[in-house]
Amino acid sequence: MVVTDELSLVFAALADPTRRAILERLAEGEATVQQLAEPFAMTQQAVSKHLKVLEKARLISRTRSAQARHCALEGERLAEAGGWIERHRALWAGRHDRLGEYLERL
Repeated sequence: MVVTDELSLVFAALADPTRRAILERLAEGEATVQQLAEPFAMTQQAVSKHLKVLEKARLISRTRSAQARHCALEGERLAEAGGWIERHRALWAGRHDRLGEYLERL
């Protein structure tokens, strides 16, 4: 499946626990690829693949200085995804409340 919708890219990126852990680490501040790879039992190359997915979803940005590549969290995309979830949560909660009222009347 080819994902082109920007919100779908975000949710696809968030679906992986390793990528979520990377985002949690970046919420504390900028880090190098090497620093991000340290807590995982995987190669830097494998972590780089995860970073590419996060970068494509525009959840992180990467810069290069000297020999190191630095990564930073881009919170705007997370806020957009959170807003989508919140709008739909409110809709679903309202439907759930109406269902409960209907069942009580039965």
